[in-house]
Amino acid sequence: MLQNCSSIVIHAAGDLRVEPQNVATPAAGEVLIQMQAGGICGSDLHYYHNGGFGAIKLREPMVLGHEVSGVIRALGEDTGDLKTGQLVAISPSRPCHACGFCAQGQHNHCLNMRFYGSAMPFPHIQGAFQEHLIVSADQCAPADGLTAAQAAMAEPLAVCLHAVAQSGDLTGKTVLITGCGPIGALCILAARNAGAARIIATDLSDYTLTMAKLCGADTVLNTQENPQALAAFHADKGQVDVHLECSGAAAALAAGLACLRPRGILVQLGLGGDMTVPMQALTAKEISLRGSFRFHEEFFTAVKLMQSGAITVDHLITHSFPISEAIQAFTTASDRRQAMKVQLQF
Repeated sequence: MLQNCSSIVIHAAGDLRVEPQNVATPAAGEVLIQMQAGGICGSDLHYYHNGGFGAIKLREPMVLGHEVSGVIRALGEDTGDLKTGQLVAISPSRPCHACGFCAQGQHNHCLNMRFYGSAMPFPHIQGAFQEHLIVSADQCAPADGLTAAQAAMAEPLAVCLHAVAQSGDLTGKTVLITGCGPIGALCILAARNAGAARIIATDLSDYTLTMAKLCGADTVLNTQENPQALAAFHADKGQVDVHLECSGAAAALAAGLACLRPRGILVQLGLGGDMTVPMQALTAKEISLRGSFRFHEEFFTAVKLMQSGAITVDHLITHSFPISEAIQAFTTASDRRQAMKVQLQF
């Protein structure tokens, strides 16, 4: 039993603490991870600032974090080819493999999902911002050749790979991405890897649009400075094949819908609560509206794409803090004028 391993715990909005946790010895099929890097996600920020989002509210203290990587320090029996000392990216997706959705291969909709750092069920599912953590061997994606920081980007990249899969074949397509935070930026990389010919990106911040350009967006537009920036794409009932909406803002959804050609595809990733949808335009243009929620098998694909060099994420990791400076890390991650992906070092 490891004693006094530090973890990052949210108690209420604005009440973030570094607290000790005890970690047991790994059982069969489990490994002990010494955490190395953890990325702060938008959902972590919602818990920090608001105590939750939408109907999901904190009802007990909860360890945050689900974008993590670490080194294997101990192995239980039956853990396959994993080795001590090996760097792994750790998938936070832990479906039950027994419900009807798991049987149909829709693991991201598992009825008994245990996704790290989620207040959706009660008791809450504790997160992965812990110095040491016991995980199942099947959560571990060997990350040989990557840095710990790169490996910790597998989770948000997997979110974007799932969204791109929801979009259908992007070969030669024109893609609009609204919202260029970490998810929007990674969607640019994922869409280009999937064959998109032209990528248009919008945001309200010049900083995030600069990052979008670095990720390979062909056209970047600040819709705060110029609310009509997308007007040119309205011509002939729309010039865009696929809209990946990453902001969760009703205005961005409506703006993108006006750009979509008839029978185009709108994929909603951004979670900003319920919003008004221009249903008449959606109907008249025969637009396909598709949701995109989490991921499952895409996690291992994300690691392989980074290992092969097909997708490079280094420029998106803008800040790194030791866990003793967790509050400063969360404050920095909240400022989209200066930060993209902020990570913690364990």
